[in-house]
Amino acid sequence: MTITAKLSYLTTQEERAYYFMDKVPEGQSARNVRGDRHKVSIENARELAEPVTLEREGVELVPWDRDPQNEQDAKGVIETFYPQVEALVRKYTGASRVDAFDHNVRTSDKDQTGNKNIQAPVRLVHNDYTESSGPQRVRDLFPKEADSLLLKRFSIINVWKPIRVPALKEPLAICDARTIQKREMIPTDLRYTNRTGEIYSFRYSPDHRWLYFPEMQTDEAILLKCYDSSSSGARFTAHTAVDDPNSPERAPHRQSIEVRTLAFF
Repeated sequence: MTITAKLSYLTTQEERAYYFMDKVPEGQSARNVRGDRHKVSIENARELAEPVTLEREGVELVPWDRDPQNEQDAKGVIETFYPQVEALVRKYTGASRVDAFDHNVRTSDKDQTGNKNIQAPVRLVHNDYTESSGPQRVRDLFPKEADSLLLKRFSIINVWKPIRVPALKEPLAICDARTIQKREMIPTDLRYTNRTGEIYSFRYSPDHRWLYFPEMQTDEAILLKCYDSSSSGARFTAHTAVDDPNSPERAPHRQSIEVRTLAFF
């Protein structure tokens, strides 16, 4: 069943878009962007005649029943969950090397998002990396190997899954990568105290095709292409949390984890 929901894109602006992610300098705003909300149709990807794939649409649903033992224990997630995520990405991509390097835990429960280890779902159409910040991540993480690694094809692939309970509230909506045009992609700074990251925000287009997987279970995961150095398939896949009008009124709050990986081929 296709649903209808409002998504937050970015308005057109002359100044470079930015967010301060921790400390906001005196006299400056925490952000300089304004949302541009549009009502869109979002297809149930479970009902498609041909399943979506990581290489074509930029997203793939896979069976996977692994969970972190304690999602709030960052050290434990890195030591025990990251290797399982790396094995999953190798299995479905054929990559010769996969390195998990970052993760976020999110919940729609506002009583929990004050915890520094838990964040709210992102309500902005975005992609985690850009044409320049994808390779820069390799340089940041592997400075001694970067020159040789960047000679190969590599991807940044997020593994996203519900934890503890099915994702009945605020599921992830994903834009078919084939329907995104370069002119709609807005480089946006994420300004931290010690570094500046860069993501893509997006301008609205009626040509965007939106997909989602309703009622995701804890034994399922989404593979999401956030960067690919090859232009032979999906490269950037816009995504956002969305309100599902079919969510039960008393549905549990969404709890999810996403792990970012570098996959080298």
